[in-house]
Amino acid sequence: MTSSPTDYTVYTKPDCSQCEKTKDYFDAKGITYTSVDITEVPAALEYITQELGYSQAPVVVNNTDDQDHWSGLRRDKLVQAHMNRSRALSNAAS
Repeated sequence: MTSSPTDYTVYTKPDCSQCEKTKDYFDAKGITYTSVDITEVPAALEYITQELGYSQAPVVVNNTDDQDHWSGLRRDKLVQAHMNRSRALSNAAS
């Protein structure tokens, strides 16, 4: 069985309401993501702090555009992700 890539990676930490709200939004809109708990994966914590420069969870990375990433609960970016997903599905159907 081949696993298909997800649209986003969401780097989270325990008891993070912004992390949960981000994942809930993605779930509601059918946007696929991989959730990575930075307290359990030290390399993930190093990646988001050292390479991306973020210190606030969640950190969301678009898996198809390495320039598209953000930190915190960003409604504008979530809506943009939904619009991009809808456009991609529309293009695939035509």
